[in-house]
Formats: sequence, structure tokens, C-alpha cells
Amino acid sequence: MPDTKRPPRSTQLKEEIAAYKRRRILEEATDLFFIQGYDCATLDAVAERLDVTKPFIYSYYKNKGDLLREVCQTGIRLSLFALEGALVIEGTATEQLKAVVERVARIIIENQRYISVYLREEKNLDPKDARAIREMRHHFDELLSDLLEKGKKAGEFDIADPSRTAIWVSGLLSWIALWYREGGHWSATEVVMDAINMVMKMVLPGNAAHG
Repeated sequence: MPDTKRPPRSTQLKEEIAAYKRRRILEEATDLFFIQGYDCATLDAVAERLDVTKPFIYSYYKNKGDLLREVCQTGIRLSLFALEGALVIEGTATEQLKAVVERVARIIIENQRYISVYLREEKNLDPKDARAIREMRHHFDELLSDLLEKGKKAGEFDIADPSRTAIWVSGLLSWIALWYREGGHWSATEVVMDAINMVMKMVLPGNAAHG
């Protein structure tokens, strides 16, 4: 008997094509917002880069603000997925924290433009969208704080306040998006390793920061 739970292949293909078109619009909009700034970038310019009409863009995004929301959500969502994936790794809190920093730092480097646009253009988000994204960031910090609390209770971390330390770690990682340059003085691997070392210095006992 046919599997009635799966959508028809034609429907599945249409969904895949639609997802591809949305992704291409998003990629070009992200580049323009990153290079020109949100205020200067236009949907006409996005359409021109894609060699489509502006109504084509409106069939997937209702306006420029809707595109900005999607751009800003993308980087935060990917970082959150990376954090959640690292937290299921078996091991000590120290091992998990190293995995978190490595995975999130790489996601930030690979998706630098999405995160940079968010950090620069948050002021232009619809207040409801800005609030929703801040809640995602707060959830990121909460999960990180829980991991730091676990390490503190196990005697692995020497930190006064896990919640406050989580904000410092999150800020250190986010900052990478604003200064890292592909092909620059430091490679992506060097930046990731530096991030791990810096975070470990923040939390492990016996470091000068705790003296």
C-alpha cells in the first residue's frame, strides 16, 4: 500500500524549490544589508542581483522588514542549534564547554554576515521581532549558564556567578562576527582555538583572572 503519510513527490518538489528561492533571496539581501547597511539597501537592488522582479520577492517576503527579521533570526538560530548539539555530548562540563565554544565560534565565522547584520541593525527591527530574537538569545544564555552551573558544582569551574559569566562568554563569541576577516591575519581555526583558550581562562581554577 502507498505511504499516505508522505506528501506527493510533486508537492515535495515544489516545497524544495520554494525553500531554495527563499534562501537565495535571503542570501542576497544579507549581502546587501552587510555591505550597504539596511537603510541604504533596497528591494530593487536585491531583485537586480537575482535578475528577478520585485513582485517575485514579495511572493516570499512581505517587505524589507520581513527580510531583516529572517536575516537576524538565521544567525541566532544556527548558534542556538550548535549550542544544543554540543550539550548532548557525553563528558565533563569542561569538555562540553569546549565543544560549545568550538561549534558556536565556527557557526559565527561561517555565518558572519547574518550575525553582523543583526548586531548592527537590531534597531531597525520591528519591536515584536526584536523581542522574539532577544528571547532566543536569552535562551542561549540560559543553556550556557546551566552548563556553567554544572561545572561549578562539580568543582571544574571557578566562577562567582554562572549567569553573568554566560553573558561574558556569549558576548565574546558574538564579537567574532564584527572583527573576523576571511583571508585576514588569523585563520578561522586560530580564531576558534583562541576563543576556546580565552573562555577556559575565564572559568578554570588557578588563572590570573581569578587571583
